[in-house]
Amino acid sequence: MKKTVVFFCLIMAVFTFAHAQKKNKKSPLDNAAIAYLDRSFGMYDRLQKQIWSHPELGFLETQSSAEHQQHLRENGFSVEVGVAGMPTAYVATYGQGAPVIGILAEFDALPGLSQDTVPYHKPLIEGGNGHACGHNVFGVGSIAGAIAVKQWLETNHREGTIKVFGTPAEEGGGGKVYMVREGLFKGTDIVLDWHPGTGNAVSVGSGTAIQMIDYTFRGVAAHAAGSPDKGRSALDGVEAFNYMVNLLREHVPTSSRIHYVIVNGGEAPNVVPDYAKVSYYIRSPKRDILKDLTEWIEQASEGAAKGTQTTVSHEIISGFYELLGNRRLQELVQQKLELVGGVIYDEREWAFAREIVKGLNQNDTILANVAKVQPLREERPSQGGGSTDVGDVSWNVPTVSFNTAVFVPGSAGHSWQNAAASGTTIGTKGLINAAKVFALTAIDLYSNPQLIQEARLEFEKKRGADFQYAPLLGNRKPALDYRVKK
Repeated sequence: MKKTVVFFCLIMAVFTFAHAQKKNKKSPLDNAAIAYLDRSFGMYDRLQKQIWSHPELGFLETQSSAEHQQHLRENGFSVEVGVAGMPTAYVATYGQGAPVIGILAEFDALPGLSQDTVPYHKPLIEGGNGHACGHNVFGVGSIAGAIAVKQWLETNHREGTIKVFGTPAEEGGGGKVYMVREGLFKGTDIVLDWHPGTGNAVSVGSGTAIQMIDYTFRGVAAHAAGSPDKGRSALDGVEAFNYMVNLLREHVPTSSRIHYVIVNGGEAPNVVPDYAKVSYYIRSPKRDILKDLTEWIEQASEGAAKGTQTTVSHEIISGFYELLGNRRLQELVQQKLELVGGVIYDEREWAFAREIVKGLNQNDTILANVAKVQPLREERPSQGGGSTDVGDVSWNVPTVSFNTAVFVPGSAGHSWQNAAASGTTIGTKGLINAAKVFALTAIDLYSNPQLIQEARLEFEKKRGADFQYAPLLGNRKPALDYRVKK
């Protein structure tokens, strides 16, 4: 009997100890950073909607950038403004010592995509700007994440530095490239990045390298009816150039992309235009292929000018590298994204999203994707698609990026549907989730510097010992007026 009692007491003691250990085991979500974000939804909802309500184009984001800066200063960050020759660029810093973790923040809008926060097409201003790429939530999610990290550093009396890189004009202006070129990322150990998406996933694609080039043709003006023989049409030069480029498309790698728009083709049909301009975006997943393709297109422009007896000049507006992935960082962010989870719609948000999906002729079962976190996919070379100036950052500092569900599934990139969703609480839920992923990732990096060393070793191996950074935009100054209508 005594043996039975002793055995029972021993079992109970083990059970009690195990229960106490389980009870005392702290959840990774139980920290000052996450607590700060959980109580700050309303504040960041107001801030992102304020930026959404005054969409500003690249290098013109005066108010949006100022709101970032003010909020960061109010939360203890020092802010350096107007860096790398860009008035709206900034670097905000909190803390001291190593490791130094950077977070990217964007805030520029797109032209012609004004939209109300309703599930049907309703521009607020016809032809006006709109946040159809979600940079209103992008930037706010980044500064929210950085301030959450600050809360953790401060509460735990930890050494380390958190930086926010306020990068203007991602949509074609390449603000990050100038910041890289000026050495503003030197001394940063890891860069964390995100982007609004239609789901929740770590980014593993390489994207495409890009050259953005304006070709200007000049000819001789004349009366198109009275003395056409005296004229040489700059527009003919542009059209001959475009025709040749369209012919060469058959002979370029299928993953390359070439698109253009005639910016100026003349003023009146009865005047032979002596000036015409066409803007080109040239893309390829590999920079060496992009270089060859750009040279071929330049030769086409020169041939078009000779054939039409006009002259041509070109100006590189911007250029980005393809992305350099980092598997160690991708695995780390995947863990944190799964811990945070997906976006959970309330009844009002469900109704809004269903109407968007209905208008896209999609089945609303795709809405289940917003609550899921996608498995980590294998890294893969791009087969085409978009470009980002994050590419240049990723070849200079180990960088990782991910998406959270800010947009309604089924929506196209740069669409009015995206502008509508990003300005609602759906957008705010996505940015809060992104901020939590930033915070949890940074906490692990501060707590375990070995992770940084592993990411750095992979980074050095992938880019190669002989790598020398040379920006694709050369030594030009920022094209601060590239969005200004002339």
